[in-house]
Amino acid sequence: MSQLQNDLFLRALLRQPVERTPSWMMRQAGRYLPEYRAVRAKAGSFMQLCTNPELACEVTMQPLERYGFDAAILFSDILTIPDAMGLGLSFSEGEGPQFARPVRTGGDIANLAVPDPEVELRYVIDAVRLIKTNLQGRVPLIGFSGSPWTLATYMVEGKSSKSFQKVKSLMFEQPQLMHQMLDTLAQAVAAYLNAQIAAGADAVMVFDTWGGMLSHADYLEFSLRYARQVKELLQTQRDGRQIPTILFTKGGGLWLEAMADTGYDALGLDWQTDIGQARARVGDRVALQGNMDPITLYAKPDVIRAKVGEVLAGFGHGSGHVFNLGHGILPDIDPEHVKVMVDAVRELSPQYHAAGA
Repeated sequence: MSQLQNDLFLRALLRQPVERTPSWMMRQAGRYLPEYRAVRAKAGSFMQLCTNPELACEVTMQPLERYGFDAAILFSDILTIPDAMGLGLSFSEGEGPQFARPVRTGGDIANLAVPDPEVELRYVIDAVRLIKTNLQGRVPLIGFSGSPWTLATYMVEGKSSKSFQKVKSLMFEQPQLMHQMLDTLAQAVAAYLNAQIAAGADAVMVFDTWGGMLSHADYLEFSLRYARQVKELLQTQRDGRQIPTILFTKGGGLWLEAMADTGYDALGLDWQTDIGQARARVGDRVALQGNMDPITLYAKPDVIRAKVGEVLAGFGHGSGHVFNLGHGILPDIDPEHVKVMVDAVRELSPQYHAAGA
């Protein structure tokens, strides 16, 4: 399938036979690792870490060296696109992301331009190239972006939100403006992911962190519609290989069937969705990624191991499963507990795959 030494992750996403279930972890390069914290301190700020390709490459590689995950994921942030649109992104301790110039009016939306990934987002694309070189074919590299809807929530609110009052008000009162903004964002996300693919990303993932905040009808109209548009614009063939695509909506368990219709190869599951029921609902249309509760990693090793076993048994026999958490790892998790999880997946998953498949 490729010249990768370990392509289990790609084969599982395409529902091809594997010898064991591959694993990686959302936020696997992050604050729970002391070696990450050391590089972050050297960088001076989170944004300086994100925008320095050499340092972004260094922290991307750290969890692979420590745990031997079956995939690397580009170290970056989901808000790079709005930052490249000139909204003035900053991060303050304890406050999270903030935009100096949020998008609130028709004029603001009309002024949004699709960034050129090789210009305004060159630091990300350079990081992809550098990581790909450093990986030397060990494992696949995942590129990613926030979804159009999730990017819009931050851009309109200007920061993180619990109620999403500003963005929902815009959606309800001026839906045509919301659609105009989301269309621009879908084009931007697709261009960004296509640039990551061209630079060497072996798979791409769309993070719809806030789609689950919407009603059924609004999710389909304002979130999933634009995730589908992104998928339709993606160039998923490179060097004769298919680049698998993953769509993850946190809180999206209600909409798995509709998500499976969008054309993505795999769906990420949060921990509130039963993986066995999810598999029954989507059949063999898509692979599934997930979905252990991240809080499990605070538990004792024997509990972690048992919970890994439950997720694997829940999915059952056959390919099409990538083991992951149901959301990102939390900053104060013991790194040794991650090793317990990874080792348990390696040890317990072969029984669910035909020997030597």
